[in-house]
Amino acid sequence: MDSVGIGELPDASAYGDQGSNTIGNINKLVPLNIPTLRSLGLDRLVPLDQRPEGTAETAKTAENIPSGTSLGAYGRMAEASAGKDSVTGHWEMMGIVLDRPFPTFPNGFAPEIIAEFSRRTGRGALGNKAASGTRIIDEFGPEHMRSGALIVYTSADSVFQIAAHEAIVPIAELYRACEIAYALVGEGLGVGRVIARPFVGTPGHFTRTPNRRDYALPPSGETLLDRLERASIPVIAIGKIEDLFAGQGITQGIHTVSDDDGMDKVEVQMQIVDRGLIFTNLVDFDAQYGHRNDVAGYAANLERFDARLAAILPRLRDEDLLVVTADHGNDPTTPSTDHAREYVPLLVAGARVRAGYDLGTRKTFADLGHTLAENFGVGRMRHGTSFLGRSQRTTPRPLNTQSKMFLRVLRVPR
Repeated sequence: MDSVGIGELPDASAYGDQGSNTIGNINKLVPLNIPTLRSLGLDRLVPLDQRPEGTAETAKTAENIPSGTSLGAYGRMAEASAGKDSVTGHWEMMGIVLDRPFPTFPNGFAPEIIAEFSRRTGRGALGNKAASGTRIIDEFGPEHMRSGALIVYTSADSVFQIAAHEAIVPIAELYRACEIAYALVGEGLGVGRVIARPFVGTPGHFTRTPNRRDYALPPSGETLLDRLERASIPVIAIGKIEDLFAGQGITQGIHTVSDDDGMDKVEVQMQIVDRGLIFTNLVDFDAQYGHRNDVAGYAANLERFDARLAAILPRLRDEDLLVVTADHGNDPTTPSTDHAREYVPLLVAGARVRAGYDLGTRKTFADLGHTLAENFGVGRMRHGTSFLGRSQRTTPRPLNTQSKMFLRVLRVPR
């Protein structure tokens, strides 16, 4: 669940993220009806009962929230790497802990970089500053449509983003401009990602399209995905996973147009994949709601996701293991529109999982990668500590069909 954090990390103040708690703060403003996530132990990790008293919404929500023992193992993970972007978070999950963050450009990129970008693309550049993606297209979209110049911007993350109207700059040309930028700032400056941000519409009514594409640096070391690939264990990457790992260690990449589409793809792959890792990123939480400070939209997406999870757990086979987690936070209740340095949930489900087991606070996201490496029998990862043995019950039993959940589904080798 991209950006679904559950509370500030001890070093949050160094990133300007004091007080961030994506799920907790949303729930204070919009009481969340997420019984599936609760059933796996989310309410053990973040307060979910702090809601306004005496409202009809409070009563309605309370009726639909079960109480009692968690149906899965639960814990939270801290990010050991420096930084708080998607690449850093995903790489750490798969075994890479970065000792320094990717470079950021709060004042925009150097004039010579922008000049060379314009020379190579044959188009001018507008913006070149840190900004919200929706606000910058509102600001520069009309001029972009008149001149054809590309809108270039960054954020608190290590990104070089290029926005263009699909009727002005064809998608293929926008992708080519991203490849040019990647050579300049990715390979040249070590920027983590170049992102294509196409949009449509008219001034005052611009909307971004699903044709986003990320051009990320290749992982700086060995990941769990590389291990699985060498062991001929399929890795099915759904959403922007393929982009975040630059295609490395990916058997099949499946891009999506929404979180609902992502869940549709997960359900299809669960029927197809007999053995392997289904690794999914649901980006709407972050891109559509977190970065736009859309509290109501974020809350509604959490509830939609929770409902979709209802169909997942009963379909797991006895040897399947499923984990729900996140890569960072993005609290829409704070003034910032950027990612937040937060703990992320660790919710584990399956017939072999010890229901109600507290996995505690993990010191690094890499504990997940190490656990999956043990699960698949591909050796020990350099970073992290496995929680597989601690979370498993000694005698498997069928799943309770009243429980539900998801984010990464894995097939244990037979």
